[in-house]
Amino acid sequence: MSIKKFLSLGAVGVMTLGLVACGGESTDGSASGQGGDNYVLVNGSEPQNPLIPGDTNENGGGRIIDSIYSGLIYYDGEGKAHNDIAESIDLVGEKIYRVRLKEDAKWSDGTQVTAEDFVKAWNYTMENALMSASFYEPILGFEEGKSEMEGLKVEDAQTFTIELAEPMADFPEQLGYSAFFPLHPSAYDNIESYGEKPVSNGPYKLEAWNHNQDATIVPNEEYTGERKAQNDGVTFVFYAQQDAAYADLLAGNLDVLDVVPDSAFATFENELGERAVNQPAAVFQSFTIPDNLEHFSGEEGKLRRAALSRAINREEITDTIFQGTRTPATDFTSPVIPGHSENLNGAEVLSYDPEEAKRLWTEADAISPFTGEFSISYNADGGHQPWVDAVANSIRNTLGIEAVGNAYPDFKSLRDDVTNRTLKGAFRTGWQGDFPLLGNFIVPLYRTGASSNDGDYSNPEVDRLLDEAAGAANLEEASPTYNQAQEILLADLPSIPLWYSNVTGGFSENVDNVTFSWKSQPLYYAITKK
Repeated sequence: MSIKKFLSLGAVGVMTLGLVACGGESTDGSASGQGGDNYVLVNGSEPQNPLIPGDTNENGGGRIIDSIYSGLIYYDGEGKAHNDIAESIDLVGEKIYRVRLKEDAKWSDGTQVTAEDFVKAWNYTMENALMSASFYEPILGFEEGKSEMEGLKVEDAQTFTIELAEPMADFPEQLGYSAFFPLHPSAYDNIESYGEKPVSNGPYKLEAWNHNQDATIVPNEEYTGERKAQNDGVTFVFYAQQDAAYADLLAGNLDVLDVVPDSAFATFENELGERAVNQPAAVFQSFTIPDNLEHFSGEEGKLRRAALSRAINREEITDTIFQGTRTPATDFTSPVIPGHSENLNGAEVLSYDPEEAKRLWTEADAISPFTGEFSISYNADGGHQPWVDAVANSIRNTLGIEAVGNAYPDFKSLRDDVTNRTLKGAFRTGWQGDFPLLGNFIVPLYRTGASSNDGDYSNPEVDRLLDEAAGAANLEEASPTYNQAQEILLADLPSIPLWYSNVTGGFSENVDNVTFSWKSQPLYYAITKK
């Protein structure tokens, strides 16, 4: 799927490879004086690329793109899908969806949004192998470098069809992701220039982009959807350091912050009171044990994996290391995803139980005695050492084995060894949802041969259940089947679930109606200034 799946940085909020860019250099790190009197001032970071939906997979550009463009559907704060530009999305047969656009959907220049605007944008993204092209893989005829997908056909100005290669019950719910946004016909004249000042079809339009300093969006008067802006505009202030952003929030010079620095984890809830935000987001953290690691395959491996999981005191680590900004995991997904269950059979393996851990490890030793050390590799540039050390200590103290952290200098070197299968031992892993669907947390990581199955896990019964879920009539039918697959994962433990990352943020006394969504970002359009 997307390269935003892998969590690369962890000390400051939730950061993912390509997902959260470091802020560009700002003049003084302060929001003071930015924007108009009724503009909402929020933290942001310099977009990596021009504002093209299919070529953006990092947070700096993504939060702006999600505000100035609209797709066929949108996700509300809880992750539920609602029609946006689409009047209807109807299944025809088993694999074809007919999409009808709303006739009043317009671009900010007053021209109508057409079916061709969607189809051409998706084909362009695929042909040019832009960053988000892989999201079209379910569509018939997808192949990067090709000019067109045969599964996309325009029927008339407001109607097009999407034919999939295989049935996929949750495909319509994926259509709110930015890879599926349209492009204005003028984009192709000079795509990079267009991306500097794109034509909008979303609740906002781009007013100004001062590179490495800030960007301002203002309401798009042509937008008629449900996400109408409730403010005069939003200014994204690009910070080089989150400590500076937090200081501005405390001083009333910033209205909304969605990443509290780790230096304030212990104090921000007291300092902000009811204006503090600390809630689960669609981010799952774990460490993965390769299937071919000695002593960790077959029946012996199942016993050892369960013993390790039982030996980890997640509650204590999330309280002491993360100051309550993480929530112990009860599954392989996230509590903010529709269909999530906290009552899976076998979930007790994620609870701290030293005596059971010792019993399981001893039973495994009876099959084949364990010697040497158990290591968890991590990238040292991401602030992971404290929790890795804490997990290793918990395992060491419980099982009496040599459990250690193994630091790589940076995220790239860690991922290179993981990808090349040259890493010996376990390694930290994580996943942020691309869209709010259970399958997005399971299929790419645990299906046999999947692109992000870094531990090379394979279980035919899991594969069968994932196929069954994909072919379900609707999401309501698919979710229980995905959860059945999770119950097998809880027995096999290809990765050891640790915790869900919370969104940690806050807002000033100058704003109301601040809500943080399932993917840890504020609903900018709903914020009002006092």
